[in-house]
Amino acid sequence: MSHDAPDLDQLLEAVTEFLRDRLAPDVPEQHRFHLRVAVNVLEIVRREAALGPGQERAHRDRLAALGVADDAELARRLRAGELDPAAVRAAVYESVVDKLRVANPRYLEES
Repeated sequence: MSHDAPDLDQLLEAVTEFLRDRLAPDVPEQHRFHLRVAVNVLEIVRREAALGPGQERAHRDRLAALGVADDAELARRLRAGELDPAAVRAAVYESVVDKLRVANPRYLEES
């Protein structure tokens, strides 16, 4: 369901900016680490909300292309030697890249 403005991304961005840009300079040193963790969590939530649905569809499509229904079947059939290792490697690589796009996209810039 869609709500009026501000939308989820705008709300999360506003809170993130407030914590990082307005509150952080005044936070005592003993709480700065926790503030950075909170800002990071909000940034992850924003990316998950924006990217997650598309990534879920792409993951299902990759599994379907391998001829498996879910991750459990992928693991079982891979262990049984029933799948092409190169195709599995490519699919798993794309899934890991998608996860990094949410968790910490800077890791992708470093590679």
